[in-house]
Amino acid sequence: MTHAPSRVCREDPRRTPSPSAGRAGTPGHRGSAGRRTLLRLLLVAFFGLAIAALTPGVASAEGEQVTGTLRTSGSGPVEGVDITVATADGTEIDTVTTDDEGKWAVPLPGPGPYVVSIDGDALPDGVSLDGEPTRNVTVQPGFSQAVSFGLEDGSRNSGGPIRAVQLLVDGLRFGLLIAMCSVGLSLIFGTTGLTNFAHGELVTIGAVVAWFVNVEGGLSIVPAAIIAVIVGAAVGALNELAIWRPLRKRGTGLVAALVVSIGLSLALRYLIQIVFEGRSRSYQGVTSGRANDFGAFRLTDADLTSIIVSVVVLVGIALMLQRTKIGKAMRAVSDNRDLAASSGINVNRVILIVWVMGAALAALGGVLLGISDDVQWDMGFRLLLLMFAGVTLGGLGTAYGALVGGLTVGVFVQMSTLVVPTDLKYVVGLLLLIVVLVVRPQGILGSRVRIG
Repeated sequence: MTHAPSRVCREDPRRTPSPSAGRAGTPGHRGSAGRRTLLRLLLVAFFGLAIAALTPGVASAEGEQVTGTLRTSGSGPVEGVDITVATADGTEIDTVTTDDEGKWAVPLPGPGPYVVSIDGDALPDGVSLDGEPTRNVTVQPGFSQAVSFGLEDGSRNSGGPIRAVQLLVDGLRFGLLIAMCSVGLSLIFGTTGLTNFAHGELVTIGAVVAWFVNVEGGLSIVPAAIIAVIVGAAVGALNELAIWRPLRKRGTGLVAALVVSIGLSLALRYLIQIVFEGRSRSYQGVTSGRANDFGAFRLTDADLTSIIVSVVVLVGIALMLQRTKIGKAMRAVSDNRDLAASSGINVNRVILIVWVMGAALAALGGVLLGISDDVQWDMGFRLLLLMFAGVTLGGLGTAYGALVGGLTVGVFVQMSTLVVPTDLKYVVGLLLLIVVLVVRPQGILGSRVRIG
């Protein structure tokens, strides 16, 4: 009697599995790919929503006001120039004179339209007004409106190349600051998978702590910066030990953790506003000063110091990641946390060090940004947009990607003002991010993740 062949399917051990079955089917690859895809979508959405945060008007805890800074690309701040603010019907509110840093501010009686004018005859020799001497602005309730006047001192040479070189140098300075602040953001994502929207507040904390130590405490900016970095590192350690490590132990998902980071960002930001108040403030004994001539470009002492410190710190971080035991452990945990743990690496200890280092770098970046610009309660939140752009462009989770991406964003944003108005330069950064993600979704230095 002949038996029909059985239809029960058994796995043939000699059968070689297809490459896609061995890779796409593993939960780790599916989870990693899904996590990165979700993060990119969230970052692009956040980029669009946060453009409003980079507009000239910012919330003011002291009521409505108009502010500004007079400076030229070559000569630096312009002091002793009268600025007059009047209502739309011509009633004068106040006339103020720019200080030694070129800054001025006029409190307003309320929201509405105003006319701001500059006394062009009081400008120093060799400096002329580039454009109209009046600006019409509309101030929203509770906001401080920045007003800018174009000044020309001949440094642009009307030929274009000189200005392009100046913008390139300014872009490198700004890009180095973005890179230094975003290295920790990138390493935190690489080691924990967390998209930390509260990282910008670490930048603000550094600047604000340095201001209180410098102005209220009477110390010079160098010890104030050191104290700010220490405080920033302590805040980073507190973040990890009190919030993120307990959440990881409970198995909190990445999307839920992202929402927690957004809430933490809001809480810290408005707590800083309550303590620091809403107006812009400057460090004591630190002035941008007159720009030094380096031939094709000019830099103030503050900008030059920012570049030197940023380069030294970033080179030190690169050497630490490459040549020290803890640096290699950070890279191992960032590449594969489970494999690093099975190799004997204390993953929790590495993550804690990453938080401490990342927060310290963010605090130092905030101090340097406060030296170049004013210290403001939301300065880190406005920089966060560009930090996310830098780490996404460079490659998520890699410190070197944050460096390359930050420099790219800084240079591209500044150089874009050759062809677009200054107020739109951050929008150009968004367009750059979209183009790079379309052409190379994993970023400049990111690695491809196979799905399907």
